[in-house]
Amino acid sequence: MAEILRAVKGMNDIFPASVPRKASETLPTSNLWQWFEQTARNVLQRYGYQNLMTPIVEPTSLFVRGIGEVTDIVEKEMYSFEDTMNGDKLTLRPEFTAGIVRAVIEHNALYNGPLRLWSTGPLFRHERPQKGRYRQFHQLDVEALGFAGPDTDAEQILLTRTLLRELGLKEGEHIRLEINSLGQPAERAAHRAALVGYFEANAALLDEDSQRRLKTNPLRILDSKNPAMQAMIDAAPKLMAFLGPETMAHFDAVRAVLDAVGLEYRINPRLVRGLDYYNLTVFEWITEQLGSQGTVCGGGRYDGLIEQLGGKPAPAVGWGLGIERLLLLLEAVGVVPPDQAPDAYAVVGGDEARVPAMVAAEALRAAGVSVLQHAAGPEGLPSLKAQFKKANASGARFALVFAGEELARGVVGLKPLRGGEAEQVERPLSDVAAWAAELRNA
Repeated sequence: MAEILRAVKGMNDIFPASVPRKASETLPTSNLWQWFEQTARNVLQRYGYQNLMTPIVEPTSLFVRGIGEVTDIVEKEMYSFEDTMNGDKLTLRPEFTAGIVRAVIEHNALYNGPLRLWSTGPLFRHERPQKGRYRQFHQLDVEALGFAGPDTDAEQILLTRTLLRELGLKEGEHIRLEINSLGQPAERAAHRAALVGYFEANAALLDEDSQRRLKTNPLRILDSKNPAMQAMIDAAPKLMAFLGPETMAHFDAVRAVLDAVGLEYRINPRLVRGLDYYNLTVFEWITEQLGSQGTVCGGGRYDGLIEQLGGKPAPAVGWGLGIERLLLLLEAVGVVPPDQAPDAYAVVGGDEARVPAMVAAEALRAAGVSVLQHAAGPEGLPSLKAQFKKANASGARFALVFAGEELARGVVGLKPLRGGEAEQVERPLSDVAAWAAELRNA
């Protein structure tokens, strides 16, 4: 027997709920995934965002320039390779924003004014796989390009609140919002100098990773989860003390909107995000339900990135949401997606009934009814009793019975499968569309 081939470590298969999961399986079902995507599309449409699709593979230089050469993503996590045909250095995208900005610059998409865009799909980072963190993972990414005002920052935060609420998550119980301002480059540079001096004076307390970051990206030390360093980090210089009046006015305007709509939040001065391109407002939605993988959604303003990647200077703000992590949270708090069972299950009483059953099923599907038809195996169709057992297990509300006696009279048997001992009735095969609504709306 040939060796069984398995998926690459950290890259997962997502099955529907009808396929039993192993006891150790922590991945969400595709049913939950599809419901999330439908909900997200509806919310994004209401806020006026349009879909943009970008390639999975981009030039490696895009992420080096866009994310930052000394970030963990670029230094340790990217899946990069050389194209054997022409020697180009390419990378499987580790995040969305840089690729979206590249696309907007390349196609001069801001020529007619600002854009509200969203993307979704797989991203790739070579990390240690664990619950909620995978090497191939998926994000919903939302960007507003060309908007400078704090109202857009606030709109994006409110959009995330709307989405999370419509998925059944409650603020204060399941999730909480944290915000901060990273200021402008000159303010961050002054803060960085103060941080370097402080951490150099406390170098004996820094772990190996923080010692490295001190020389490359000292701001990331503030994001360390090392318990032995927390007291020292808490006493480090705060960025807020270096922010000027214009920056604070922007931040206060964002907060004013959040306060006006009653959205509770916590200002977290250590919230820095993991990428170099952020400035001004940053935010994260946090949960305590998933252990150490607490960030479900996060983002902020990145006004310098478009110019940094070769475009005309333009402001921008956006966020990313980890889909697998969010779906694990939904399962953890008991959110159940709407029923995705078929409206009807076609029970076929013999070879002579198969063609009439398929014709009727196609007419019902054309009228918006979901129909699952029992398929014959190598030995033909099983008994009606066995098919009714499958019909019940499918979750369908009705069984459509195509049997010899009914077919001879030009009718199909309509048997309710849910809600008591309802009697089977008959419906004409000559005008399926006339009773299709009965199945859709039951």
